Amino acid sequence: MPILELKGVSKAYGRTEVLRDINLAIEEGEFIAILGFSGSGKTTLVSLMAGLTKPDSGQVSLRGKTVEGPGADRGVVFQSYSLMPWLTVEGNVALAVDATMAGAPKAERAAKVAKYIGMVGLSHAIDRRPAELSGGMRQRVAVARALAMSPDILLLDEPLSALDALTRAKLQDEIEAIWGQEKKTVVLITNDVDEALLLADRIIPLNPGPGATLGPAFKVNLPRPRDRSAVNHDPDFKRLRAGITEYLMAVGVERNVEGGEARHLPDVAPVTLNGPPKAYREAGRVNNPDRYVEFSQVKKIFPTPKGPLTVVDGFDLKMHRGEFISLIGHSGCGKSTVLTMTAGLTEVSEGGVILDGREVTDAGPDRAVVFQAPSLFPWLTALQNVALGVDRVYPHASPAERLDIVSYYLERVGLGDDMGKKASEMSNGMRQRVGIARAFALSPKLLLLDEPFGMLDSLTRWELQEVLMEVWARTQVTAICVTHDVDEAILMADRVVMMTNGPNARIGKVLHVDIPRPRTRRALLDHPRYYEYRAEVLDFLDEYETGAHAKKVS
Repeated sequence: MPILELKGVSKAYGRTEVLRDINLAIEEGEFIAILGFSGSGKTTLVSLMAGLTKPDSGQVSLRGKTVEGPGADRGVVFQSYSLMPWLTVEGNVALAVDATMAGAPKAERAAKVAKYIGMVGLSHAIDRRPAELSGGMRQRVAVARALAMSPDILLLDEPLSALDALTRAKLQDEIEAIWGQEKKTVVLITNDVDEALLLADRIIPLNPGPGATLGPAFKVNLPRPRDRSAVNHDPDFKRLRAGITEYLMAVGVERNVEGGEARHLPDVAPVTLNGPPKAYREAGRVNNPDRYVEFSQVKKIFPTPKGPLTVVDGFDLKMHRGEFISLIGHSGCGKSTVLTMTAGLTEVSEGGVILDGREVTDAGPDRAVVFQAPSLFPWLTALQNVALGVDRVYPHASPAERLDIVSYYLERVGLGDDMGKKASEMSNGMRQRVGIARAFALSPKLLLLDEPFGMLDSLTRWELQEVLMEVWARTQVTAICVTHDVDEAILMADRVVMMTNGPNARIGKVLHVDIPRPRTRRALLDHPRYYEYRAEVLDFLDEYETGAHAKKVS
């Protein structure tokens, strides 16, 4: 008999049907991963399993008995940590132990608290409060609290999605190690295909709603423990990864950008091309396109109470015009600092950044930046948000020409029918589309992308990567993208520039990506050198997890 079973389960909120006819049987000790789009009903599914909400039809049963409400037999870890801020790590975990072992001796309860805090590697922080912990440490406390209830089933609702890539990888390893020790039944909700492949026995896609349904199950027979670098060479891993990715794309990731083919971009020049003095324009004519962007021994030093801290130490790189660079490395390695110095938003301490023959000293419209959060005015429409920059950059164009520029790029990113929608009414993915359209509409000399899809689920991210590549192919603008996503880095770049860990971060390795354009994720998976490139980046990141410094590359 399955430990947990859902039969014909449907759930709606008002007139919106979220889940339809969900059938799922989970065996004891099994590790299940459910993959889905944002808004597909993943959290509703977990809430039904946990007994936090009831189905409109169908049945959720635990060991053959209908689930009537929450219970200690199911431990839940949500994306947000929900810790008591006034309690220490020990106090937060003790809440769960005291609730489930009320009659046990104090020493026995304390031993159990200590056991699970130690299991998630937080014995050294047992007296700290949540405000003194990093995001990864807070999520460890949530996992320890759930495990301390000694549940039969552990329900993990995207527990790692808000964390940086390095912390996420470490917690994935810990979750697998804990599962191996405890042999709990685990249901992991995730939007990350690689995370599911590293952890699960079985992967089940949740098809997008309304009325979301479960897709076919993919059995994962990869040997454990699964090393993220080693599996990259495993043919079974490659086959499974390609099959799951192909399925997900088939059910909605690759939506074609429709409409707008009849609209043409007006032949007007931005002010950045007309504005510089004659001497500069003449000098610009002889600039070497192979040295269009130059980073010359760039350093960034921040003052601290303990003395100067060198975050970036001698970043040295040359880019040719029209090149796309991906900048990758672990959190804190100075990637975003390099980008903000290039944008003129952060002062360069030593060295210099040269763009088309001119040193960057401050911010300017010749450099467009797309941040992780697109920073739109919430009360303005998509069209108005993009028009703010276009009106300034094209002051000599007619109102009709400026409107055509705004409309052209909004259509290119798939918002042709949503130009009049306010930013406050948009999803995160739609807002980021507006941010991308705004950047391209400025006709910048250099496009700077700072983890532009980092706040999005991986499936929406795939779609917007395709959108970005399609628009970039039309403009061939020189671009630098900061990312922690290995596949994103390879998909978009001509070169992947890898940075060592900070402080004193610098370029550790440069990978030339020789894959024909235009590129799509599907074509990438089929390319014979894709996994070779992927292995090279993963091996570098593994090597520099300890903060070691690579030999400087010029």
